[in-house]
Amino acid sequence: MIISSMAKNGGILAAFALITTGAVTLVQQYTAPKIAIQEKKQLQGLLQQVLPASQYDNDLYLDCTTVNTPQLGPREGYTVYRARRQGEVIALVLQSTAANGYSGNIDMISAVYPDGTVSGVRVTKHNETPGLGDKVETKRSDWIYSFANKQVQGADDERWAVKKDGGMFDQFTGATITPRAVVTTVKSTVLYAQQHFDTLATADNHCLAEEQS
Repeated sequence: MIISSMAKNGGILAAFALITTGAVTLVQQYTAPKIAIQEKKQLQGLLQQVLPASQYDNDLYLDCTTVNTPQLGPREGYTVYRARRQGEVIALVLQSTAANGYSGNIDMISAVYPDGTVSGVRVTKHNETPGLGDKVETKRSDWIYSFANKQVQGADDERWAVKKDGGMFDQFTGATITPRAVVTTVKSTVLYAQQHFDTLATADNHCLAEEQS
């Protein structure tokens, strides 16, 4: 009697597990393409924030390479997008991380021209203090726009620092560490882009390979 009851309950549980797993799989298959489309739209929007779409004629989000270098930050696998006009790479858009933020890593993306001029910078992820360090966000302040059209003139360009350190970028009241970390990382990113521009421009296309896989 007990064995019969255990077998019955086991059968019910097994059937429930199969139905639940099947339902989850169907939902995942149905939503995956829509999620992928939304992710592409978000990425395209972010790239166009730092580099206007009118400046290039390729699908920027489908033209990239991946690099590992401490000049961009401590993580592995930073993506570098290539903006082309008539086939020629006219700018790079690089992911990077400031590892010395007040509350940890600050992820960002920067668009850089071959001569070391910045088109735009956006912070994509951070844990900085609300009301202080979070002024690196465009919805909190205009500070991040101050990088546009600024040029790095070599590793010894002392202008690339906050004003408290003798540079040209404002610091935040009560929060110097965050802007200092961002300025330092953007400068390092620009220098890396300049030093490796040709190599990055001709490297294999990792984004297209992922799209086709």
